[in-house]
Amino acid sequence: MTAPQAPSRRGALVVLAVALIVAADQITKSIAVSLWSETPQQIIGHDVELFVTRNSGSAFSRFQNLTPLLAVGATIVAIVLAHAARKESDRVTLYALVLLLGGALGNLSDRFFRAPSFLHGGVVDFVKVGWWPVFNVADSCVTIGAVLLIVRGLFPPREPSAAPSDSASDTTAEG
Repeated sequence: MTAPQAPSRRGALVVLAVALIVAADQITKSIAVSLWSETPQQIIGHDVELFVTRNSGSAFSRFQNLTPLLAVGATIVAIVLAHAARKESDRVTLYALVLLLGGALGNLSDRFFRAPSFLHGGVVDFVKVGWWPVFNVADSCVTIGAVLLIVRGLFPPREPSAAPSDSASDTTAEG
């Protein structure tokens, strides 16, 4: 009877982790909008700054003003990620999928619910580091999740070694 509980417990933990990522993303965006919309905060000169930008496009500000299309695409990606996470047995891949899903839903929330209107909202970005484009918590989760998937693809989990054969156990028993 404990076997059926394991998947539901795992599913609940996945949902909780994704919800925490989305909450952290939305809370930090709300803080950023209230504190740094008018007055950017320099942390380390102009190399690390906190200031608010809104991105109606995709990564690296591409495809500006295609927010409805990007929102639909992100919704499809989120559904695929959720389905993949449900079936995943490898822990590293599952962590990657959770990060990707949480990040996708965090930014998708902006597209749905932020100004100027439903499906036209700009994603709030607020962290600038050096020459890198301005980003947010959701973007960080997506990046880390993607890197984890690449690393897992390059270094797949090892197959469990086969049980020692009877002849191998006989030689160790004699020695």
